Amino acid sequence: MPDVFEQDYTLEQLQQVTKAINSGQFVQVRQTLAEIPPCDTALLLESSPHKIRTTLWQLVDPDIQGDVLEELSEDVRLSIIAKMEPELIAAATEDMDDDDLGEVLRSLPVPIYQDVISAMDSQDRARATQALSYNEGSAGALMNGDTITIRPDVSLDVVLRYLRLKEELPQGTDDLYVVDKENHFLGSLPIGILLTNPPDKLVQELMNEERETIPVTMAESEVAQLFERHNWISAPVVDDHTQLLGRITIDDIVDVIREDAEHSLMSMAGLEDEEDTFAPVMKSSQRRSIWLGINLLTALLAAFVASFFESTLDILPILAVLNGIVPSMGGVAGSQTLTLVIRGIALGHVNQTNQKFLLGKELAIGALNGVLWSLLIAGVVALWQWDFKLGAVIAFAMFMNLVAAGIAGASIPLILKRMKIDPALAGSVVLTTVTDIVGIFAFLGTATWFLL
Repeated sequence: MPDVFEQDYTLEQLQQVTKAINSGQFVQVRQTLAEIPPCDTALLLESSPHKIRTTLWQLVDPDIQGDVLEELSEDVRLSIIAKMEPELIAAATEDMDDDDLGEVLRSLPVPIYQDVISAMDSQDRARATQALSYNEGSAGALMNGDTITIRPDVSLDVVLRYLRLKEELPQGTDDLYVVDKENHFLGSLPIGILLTNPPDKLVQELMNEERETIPVTMAESEVAQLFERHNWISAPVVDDHTQLLGRITIDDIVDVIREDAEHSLMSMAGLEDEEDTFAPVMKSSQRRSIWLGINLLTALLAAFVASFFESTLDILPILAVLNGIVPSMGGVAGSQTLTLVIRGIALGHVNQTNQKFLLGKELAIGALNGVLWSLLIAGVVALWQWDFKLGAVIAFAMFMNLVAAGIAGASIPLILKRMKIDPALAGSVVLTTVTDIVGIFAFLGTATWFLL
C-alpha cells in the first residue's frame, strides 16, 4: 500500500490537475501527465470522477496509453476502453507483455474484443491468441514469454558474449534457463553465478538442476504461495512434457496478492474487488441492490422465526428489549471465526488433514466464550430485572448461540469451498442467518418453555 507521503503527493497532483482542467489549462495538464510515470497516471484516473477522467485520458500521450491501461483496475479500464476505437485499443496494447495483453483482452466485451483482434497485425494477433489460450487465474495467464535460454554445453564466456549482443535483459531477470534442443527445461543459471565464476567454466557444471518449476495449469493463488515461501524473484513455467513456456515474475505475484486481498475485503460487503469508486450512480446501485436483497431475505427469515413467539413477547415485553443481544453476540463471534478460516483457506493453511482439529478448536472456543459471557449477561439481567429465571434463560441462549457461531464460522467456509462457492462472498450471509435464527429460537423458545 502507498505510504502517507505518496498519498499526499498523489492528492496534491490530483488537486492540481483537476484545477487545471476546470480552468481549461489542457497544455499544462498534458505536460504534467508526460512527466509522471504510468502508474501515477493510472492512480489519477482512478481517483477522478467520470467527466474529469474522460478529459484526462484524452490528454495522455498515446505512446504510453498501453502502460497506463495495464495499471488500471478492470472497471476503470472498461469505462475508458468503451469510448475508444478498436484501432486505438490495438495500438495501445501493441507493446504490452503477454500476461497484461491477455488480462486486458479478457476484460473486454465480446464485440469489442473481436474488433480489437481484427485491428491487430498478424504478430500481435498471434500473441493475443497464445495469451488467451490459457485459463484465467492459471500460471499460464500470468506468465511472460520474455525468457533467456541457454544450452548446458557452452561456457560462461559464450553466455556473456550472447548477453552483450542482446544489450538488454528482460525486467526481473535473476536466472537464465537451461534447455536442450527440444526446449525441455534442464535447470537454471543464476546471474550471480554467471558473473562470479571463471569464464571457461561450462554451464552444466554450475547450473541448478533442482530448480523448481511451475506447471502451466497451476492456480495463480498456489503460484503466489510458492513465491512467498521460496522468496523467488522469477520462476520458470513448463507444460506437461517439461518444455519451457515462459516465466512468472514477482511484479505479477504482487498484483495477485493485492487482488486476493481486495477480493476478500470487498466480497464480505457483497462488492466486486475491481469496482470503480467513481462509477455512475445507477451502475453502483444495481450491483449493491443484489446484496441488499439477499440480506433482506435473511432478515425476513429471522423475523419469521421470531413471529412464532409473538404471544410470548406480548406477555413478557422485556424479552423484546433483550432479544437483540443474543443474535448480536453470536454474529460477532461467528464473524471472527469465519474471517480466520477464510484467511487460512486463502493462505493454504487449512486442508483435509487439519479440518477436524480446526472444528474441534473453534467448538472449544465457542463453549469457553459461551460460559464466560453467559454468566456475565445472566448476572447483569438478573440484577437489572431482579429476575434470576430470566437471567438463566438468556445465559442458556447465549451459550447455545456462541457454540453454534463457532461451529458455523468454521464449517460454513469449508462447505462453501467444497460446493465451489466463494466463502468470502457468501459466508457472512449464511453465518448471519444461522446466528440470528439460533439466537432468536434459543432465547424466545427457552423463555416460552421456562418462564411461561
